[in-house]
Amino acid sequence: MERLPGVHRDPLTATPFAELNDLLARFVVRVSAILDVRLVGIYLTGSFALAAGDAASDCDFLAVTDGDVNSGEECALRGLHEEMPSWPSYWASNFEGSYAPQTDLGTLAALGRPWLYVNRGSREMERSPHCNTEDVRWVLGNRPFVLAGVDPRAFVCEVPPAVLQTKMRPQIENFLVDLKTWASFDISWTQRYAVEAVSRMLYTLQHGEVISKQEALNWVAETMPIEWRGLIWQVRQDRLVKWNAPPRPGSVDRSIAFVQYVQDRARNPA
Repeated sequence: MERLPGVHRDPLTATPFAELNDLLARFVVRVSAILDVRLVGIYLTGSFALAAGDAASDCDFLAVTDGDVNSGEECALRGLHEEMPSWPSYWASNFEGSYAPQTDLGTLAALGRPWLYVNRGSREMERSPHCNTEDVRWVLGNRPFVLAGVDPRAFVCEVPPAVLQTKMRPQIENFLVDLKTWASFDISWTQRYAVEAVSRMLYTLQHGEVISKQEALNWVAETMPIEWRGLIWQVRQDRLVKWNAPPRPGSVDRSIAFVQYVQDRARNPA
């Protein structure tokens, strides 16, 4: 496959965080040893790929393989991820991603197929479609961040804007119902996440592109009615507040109102 220029990163200098870079370098060595010639590449796909990773981010990865991992490889990968949360770094418990067969990434028809996945902070891998989504393919193809292997633009399929936009409509409509099944508004993280996430979803719905949550907040502050700027300011200010701290008084109700405003915008575009 052709190695395209400009997207390959040295894991030891890949991010602004030395501890994360050390983890990434160690991770690349371990995964490369396990998968050997069947490793197509290792990529970052979340906020760091979108140039917005900060001290409150997690780190999302995708390791692409030549075919499904076999039983021996899976056993070794499970052992690696069982060990990783014990590594001495904040990032070791805030690192998540999947092992994706290359052929799945070449077609939208494979969207939603379960891949071998590890959630942030977990020691146990599972089969999950968590990373097998339109936005992950879009980031691979449009914001490639290569830690090892070939440029993903050599094999990932195009994700047309209409595909992203179609996916966003039900996600926005069902956002609060879905969020309440796995997160509680008793903690400040959920309040901030709700505002960030629906801002990003609405941007994708309107523009057919994926941006970071922080970029989406900037967009909201610049383009939406002034009544929401105080809420956006609060979410930005509290970005590094401990995740399970109590939310500011009144912030949950204000955030729910903002989600409902976004839902109305999505139903009735200008």
